[in-house]
Amino acid sequence: MIYKDFEKIMSQKRMNRYLLACNGDTRKAMTLYRYNLQLSQEAFTIISCFEVALRNAIDNNLSASLGDNWLRDSILDDGIFTSRNTVKSFEIISRAYNKLRSSGTYSHSKLLAEMEFGVWKYMFSPIQFRLTGSRLLRIFPNKARSTPEMQYNHSYIFNELDKINTLRNRIAHHEPVCFFLQQPVIDTAYILNEYQKIQTLFMWMGVDSRALFYGLDHIQTVCARINELK
Repeated sequence: MIYKDFEKIMSQKRMNRYLLACNGDTRKAMTLYRYNLQLSQEAFTIISCFEVALRNAIDNNLSASLGDNWLRDSILDDGIFTSRNTVKSFEIISRAYNKLRSSGTYSHSKLLAEMEFGVWKYMFSPIQFRLTGSRLLRIFPNKARSTPEMQYNHSYIFNELDKINTLRNRIAHHEPVCFFLQQPVIDTAYILNEYQKIQTLFMWMGVDSRALFYGLDHIQTVCARINELK
């Protein structure tokens, strides 16, 4: 496909950053765009698997302490998320639960599947971490030990999950992940940094991510191809 046709489909505004990053080389700009799509697909696969693993670990932990229907119970009368300080989680869970109940298809597993990444992230916010029993760090049995200089506590986990959530949302909204910040400069440091965060959290959870993603993980390979276009 010639560049003018490609640009017409994708829009001049969207392609302008790619064209600038490639010094006006239209063929390179199209290649970079395609590599960015591939990198986004690769990253989304990793994030999706991490989200499922995180969700299941949280669920196993809280089911043991709060009951098999803890998520539904959290928004019922006197539930742990009926506080005015947990309105966002309450609204998300309630909306999903009411939809499932109305359709007669409620089950705990279906309600879990309806949750967005942000729900699991906020389980490590100070208020919700306390409301769920201050026990969720147990899902990271291999977590690094805190030091006076670095506290690997629930706030640290929250911040790491927040960064992963931001990347997830960027990909979901078709934002490029192959540039330095928002500038037209090819750079894969951001995506590789977030990729390493996920690998570390998998390790802390006791998950062998290399075995899990055997044959699926090509992030570093795609990043190398992108960097060759500099």
